[in-house]
Amino acid sequence: MKVVSTLSELRSARKDLPDPFGLVPTMGFLHEGHLSLVRQAKQECRSVGVSIYVNPTQFAPTEDLEAYPCDLEHDLVLLEGAGADLVWTPSTGELYPPGAQTWVTVEQLTQVLEGAQRPGHFRGVTTVVAKLFNAFEPQRAYFGQKDAQQARVIQRMVKDLLIPSEVIVCPIVREPDGLAMSSRNTYLKGPERGAATVLNRALREAQASFRSGVRAAEELRKTMRKILDHEPLAQTQYVSVADPDTLIELEGEIERALLSMAVYVGKTRLIDNILLVPEEG
Repeated sequence: MKVVSTLSELRSARKDLPDPFGLVPTMGFLHEGHLSLVRQAKQECRSVGVSIYVNPTQFAPTEDLEAYPCDLEHDLVLLEGAGADLVWTPSTGELYPPGAQTWVTVEQLTQVLEGAQRPGHFRGVTTVVAKLFNAFEPQRAYFGQKDAQQARVIQRMVKDLLIPSEVIVCPIVREPDGLAMSSRNTYLKGPERGAATVLNRALREAQASFRSGVRAAEELRKTMRKILDHEPLAQTQYVSVADPDTLIELEGEIERALLSMAVYVGKTRLIDNILLVPEEG
């Protein structure tokens, strides 16, 4: 596994790696969710690259950029074990040259859900991901379903900008108690860790209702809110039943939907989601 920090080093190393090439963009402090993406990329591609960069342009001034956890040495050990071939750890100066003033913006998909709560967030995401695609030139790029809106926004960007990369969305990896794996889980203190499972419990209860025949979008929202409201350490920011493709909020009877939510547990903001589809057979 080769580790590089400059763009020129990256492009030189990339030329030596065979295609198809798979890319896994990360912000570091890796966990099993990230490693599952690397392993899937390794299965489907001849070589795999990983970026480790905490992107400042996707954080609002009130968010946790400075506190974002970092352990590069441990990350590199994990990536070598997972089979990564190339790791890029760029500086901000490499990705945002002095005087940089170009942004990539996806319009409608970023106006709802996370975009409504975190203005400017997705502009930072799409801009840095576009730069990573330009730098690595992957045939495939791997993202987690936990950030469902992000994955759809990036798919839209790739299609709109004619980027010759396939965006592959991989399943959420969860802890044994159902909590979706996230670097921010390290912020949970004491009883907050147990309380955080309320997100998955709310989603699962709504999923069970859907499978039992409940098709009204508002009823599914009520089911999730009721469970969240019973957890004293949780403060709900939003609960959504949206079209999985457009992310527009659904009303009335539904056939398929993306259930998602953002919830504060203590001071830690967590997100989670589940896709509802008709059962086969």
